Parts: sequence; C-alpha cells; structure tokens
Amino acid sequence: MLAGLLAALGAGLLWGLVFVVPLMLDEYPGIVLAFGRYIAFGVLAIGLAWIDRAALARLTRADWIEATKLALVGNLIYYTTLASAIQLAGAPVPTLMIGTLPVVIAICANLIEGRAGNAADVVPWRQLALPLVVILGGLLVVQFEPSANVAAASSGESGGGVRYALGLLLGVCAVASWTWYPIRNARWLRARGAGLSRVWATAQGLATLPLALLAAVGFAAWQGLFEAPGTGFQWPFGPRPLAFVGLMLLVGLAASWLGTLLWNRASHLLPPALAGQLIVFETLAALLYAFLWYGRWPGLAEAAGIVLLVIGVLLGVRVFRAS
Repeated sequence: MLAGLLAALGAGLLWGLVFVVPLMLDEYPGIVLAFGRYIAFGVLAIGLAWIDRAALARLTRADWIEATKLALVGNLIYYTTLASAIQLAGAPVPTLMIGTLPVVIAICANLIEGRAGNAADVVPWRQLALPLVVILGGLLVVQFEPSANVAAASSGESGGGVRYALGLLLGVCAVASWTWYPIRNARWLRARGAGLSRVWATAQGLATLPLALLAAVGFAAWQGLFEAPGTGFQWPFGPRPLAFVGLMLLVGLAASWLGTLLWNRASHLLPPALAGQLIVFETLAALLYAFLWYGRWPGLAEAAGIVLLVIGVLLGVRVFRAS
C-alpha cells in the first residue's frame, strides 16, 4: 500500500510539471511547447521500440492509424491548448478545469454506455448531481478571486479580458481532448485483449514523433508566410535555448514516460477505488508549482475552489466506483 501511494504521488508530482512549464517559458507559443515536448518523447520511444519490436511488428495498418489519431488529439492538441490556456488565463483556473477530468470522463463514458444499451454499466444521473454541483461551484468560486485572472489583472494591457476568455475557451478544448482520448484508448485496448499496454504506449510515442515534427515544420511555414521577419519564433530553440531544451527534455521524459510508468505501478498495487481518487495529486501538484512560481499563497476564493474541486472529484469517483 505504501509503495503504491508513493508511486501515485510521484506520478502526480511529475505530471504537475506540464502545467508550470508554460509559465516558465511564457514567450514560447503553446504549439512550440507541444511539439518540443513530444519530439523529446518520440525520440525516447524509438529506443523503447527496440524492446517491443516483435509485438510492434504485429500491429496492423488500422492499429497504426488509431495510434496516430490518439497521438494527435491526446498529445499535440491537448498540450497545445492547455499550454496556451495557462499562458492566457494564468495557471489556477485551467488547472482546476483539468482537475475535473475524472468525473467528466466518467460522465461521458456513462452517456456512451447508456446509448449502447449497457444498462449494467450506467450510473443513475441523480447520483451524480451532488459531485457535479460541487465541482461547478469550485470552478465558479475561483472567478471571484481577483488574482486568479492573471492575464487581465497583472499586466494592465488592453484586451486582457479577451485574453482571459480565450484562455478559458482553450481550457475547455484541453478538457475535451483528454476526455475523448482515454475513452477511445480504453475501447481499443479492451477490443485487443490484455498485455498490450506497454506496446501500445510505445506505438503512440512513435506515432507522435512524425506528428510533432510535422507540426514544427507547419508552424515554421506559417510563420514565414504571415509574420514579418524577425518578429516570430527564433528557430530552432527560441530566445532561451538552454531553458527550452532542458524543460522539453524534462516534461518529455519525466512527465510523459516516468510519470506514466509510476502511475501504472500505482494502479497495479492499489485498489481501483483508491487509485482513481489519487489522480487529484496531479491537480494539487500543478497548483503548488504555479503558486510557487507566482510567489504567493492562494487567495481565499482560490483556496475554497481547490477544496470544492477535490471534494467534488472524490464524491464523483466514489459514485462510479461503487456502481
């Protein structure tokens, strides 16, 4: 039990890094942070592929197409929208939005199972009312904290309110991306049987690498066509090369690979009812790093929102685990 708890805590601490990196590299566009992270992860996947080369060779063309779709939505689109949301709206609110994922994913899975006629796997909606109200309340309470709207409140630049609203919209896109990804990924794994988790993760890493390289080339072409020379991203590593390369290696290897490895270990050692609730470690770690970066304590409304979010997620997870 202790080893499982420590593994889950380690995974949360590593995953939380991806929320503070956009603040540390705020002059880098979100798409640059996304393809930088996943180029690093894709290079690692090439090494891992040698270990599972026989199993990878048995994957079909349809499997590789599915891996590419999952890599595009769950990796590149997700982190591009998340990083951009954090840069535009500050870290606390997008982080809390992502923190609702355990319940949002469960709700969407509930809808899918209901439409498929699998009544045994459907939870009555009345049981979800309380956790949903608590989570929504937590997200709304944070809006009353003046310091939460970093984009609008800290710089005083014109259009701050528009930037903040755009950040929230991109946060919704990030939630949607990572709601679709685990449901789709789980359905593929269930259809193929047990024993493919590591191979499938490696396959997605390999599929991510060409997508990340293509995104880099596409962004460079767009910049060359529509931006004045000398005003866009400074290729290849931007204005702070050492910080950029170091942080991309950190999130690409530590968060994408080691964090997932630790979470798989925790999932193996802990009861499912407990492991599902420990996903909140990621949200709490991300908030901790963000407030350390800002050099301040959470405001009263932010603290209340965090507490409500955690309570709501735990209530929601308990509802689904008990069903």
